Amino acid sequence: MRVDVNPEAVGRREFYALLNSVVVPRPIAWVSSLSAAGVLNLAPHSFFTVSSVQPPMVQFTSVGRKDSLNNVEATREFVVNFAAEHLYEQVNASGTNFPPEISEFEAIGVTAEPSRTVAVPRVAESPVALECTLHTTLELGDCTLVIGQVRHLAIDETMLDGNHPDIHRLRPLARLGRDEWTTLGEVRSITRIRYTDWPGHFEKPEGESPAD
Repeated sequence: MRVDVNPEAVGRREFYALLNSVVVPRPIAWVSSLSAAGVLNLAPHSFFTVSSVQPPMVQFTSVGRKDSLNNVEATREFVVNFAAEHLYEQVNASGTNFPPEISEFEAIGVTAEPSRTVAVPRVAESPVALECTLHTTLELGDCTLVIGQVRHLAIDETMLDGNHPDIHRLRPLARLGRDEWTTLGEVRSITRIRYTDWPGHFEKPEGESPAD
């Protein structure tokens, strides 16, 4: 038997908690940005994914109006720093609601590193950085979707297996529900099945059309 939940009946806060507990695991965009006044900001956003392959774009969602959103709208630049397992405490601490005039870089003790293509610094301790310029923002209910075009990717060479990032070296963090987080865990490899290899599939005789 299932429990049925109507979002309008339970209210925003309770349904938000339910969504966060079933849309899991969620990768974390550790977003660095600069305010119009030049204050460096760093915050985790767990509504994060790739938006486009060509041109390469990524997106994160600001739940409500946060400093990250204000800064990106003001400067049109940001960096997505990789949230790695060994940075667990710093990533969590950067979610503290510091006032806008306080830099999370200084408050939590991480190092600002110059970026290659944008004015916003990267987190030196993070193994990967995606330097982005703002493509668009989209207001959806009480949230704002921020889409950035990736202008540069910088990765620590020790994270590579040949030319490819090694997930066992990257050790990503992910968010679950409540105050729960997760790390890499078991990794399985499975090849996607092509239709021509699907059990029971057969090739039509040469010359027949699909409608024959």
